Order: sequence, then structure tokens, then C-alpha cells
Amino acid sequence: MIVGERKHFIEIAEMLKGYGKVLVVGCGTCVKVCFAGGDKEVALLASQLKIAAKRKKQKLTVTEITVERQCEPEFIEELAPLAADHDVILSMACGAGVQFLAERFPDKIVLPAVNTSHLGVLEKQGVFGERCLGCGDCLIGRFGGVCPVTRCSKSLLNGPCGGSKDGKCEIDPDVKCAWQLIYDRLKTIGQLDNLKAVEQPKKWSTARDGGPRKTVLEDHTI
Repeated sequence: MIVGERKHFIEIAEMLKGYGKVLVVGCGTCVKVCFAGGDKEVALLASQLKIAAKRKKQKLTVTEITVERQCEPEFIEELAPLAADHDVILSMACGAGVQFLAERFPDKIVLPAVNTSHLGVLEKQGVFGERCLGCGDCLIGRFGGVCPVTRCSKSLLNGPCGGSKDGKCEIDPDVKCAWQLIYDRLKTIGQLDNLKAVEQPKKWSTARDGGPRKTVLEDHTI
């Protein structure tokens, strides 16, 4: 899932200076799960904006709505009537959602209320750990299902570095050494021989080298 964190209220308020009608749009998928931009977060931010405006004796209209997903056309279409009646759209989605709203409503100012952090998983209640960099060339099958590019602080493909201690990373002792995890996993599943192979330098051509990436599913295009 995409993990994000809401921007500080001071930053959001600064972005909205000079606007009288604000449409706060939440997203009901990833950012809802990580408590950054779901319906509850939309309601909270809308209330904060109204209270701040009242204290400053400013006239501000805040409308709140949460769509299922901001990254799909069918879900953001319902925003059209509301968008037309507001000065600015404040998106509480990931960066992809913000940009998609800007594409759909090219005559409207669209601002982000969330900082997109990473692709991660729920490790425990309230804790989301990064697991994927989205590099476009997945190698984790060779490493027992543990990604060294993302989970090793040095992104080593031929590890370990030699600096880890007691299974913890030398850069951050609160982080488990990815190569210890890789070794343990490969040993458990009987694939330690995988470590005898020398990995070639990572191909980054499938990542960000060639500009924005696009996936085309021929069987699903119209």
C-alpha cells in the first residue's frame, strides 16, 4: 500500500491563504488505512480550517468529501459539480491522486495536504514499514522474499556489509539487518546456495531513468 503522512497544519494553512472556498477531498483506500487522508482525517482537517478562520475572523467555506480512490476516473467524476464551485481543491491523497485531480480539473488549483512516504505494510498497529521501492525489476525471488534494495540501508545486492551487529543495521540499530533476514529466510527454505551467486549491478533502466513509467495491459485496454 502507499503510505503517507498529513502535512503540518501550518503548512496547509499557508498554502490556502487568499482562498475563500476550499474543497477538501479524501481518498478511501491507501491513505485511509494509514490514517492520513480518509473520511475521518478529512473531517478533522476541515474542522481545523474552519476554527482557524473563525479565530482570525476570516470568511472561509470548507466542503469535505471522500471518494473511493483518487487515482481512478470513475471515482473522481463525482467531484465535478463541487470543483466548479470552489476556489481550490485540497487533496488528501498520495502524489498520484493529487496529480490526477489536477489533470481532471485543469482550470482548478489543486494542492496536496499529504506527504507521500513509501510503499509499505502494516507491521503493527500504527506502524507502517517500507517494503518496496517500485524499481520495476523485482529481484526478491533470489533473496527469500526480502528486498535488499529497499530493506538494506545501503541497498547492497551482494551483502552483508560487515557492519551489522546482533542482527541489527549499523546505520540504525532499530532496523533489522536485511541480509540477516535474507540469510535466515534462505536457510529456512533450503536455498542458501542462492548466496553463492554474484549479483550483477542493478538495472535502474526500469526505475526512474527514462522518465514517468507506464504499464499497459493489452487484454484490458479499450
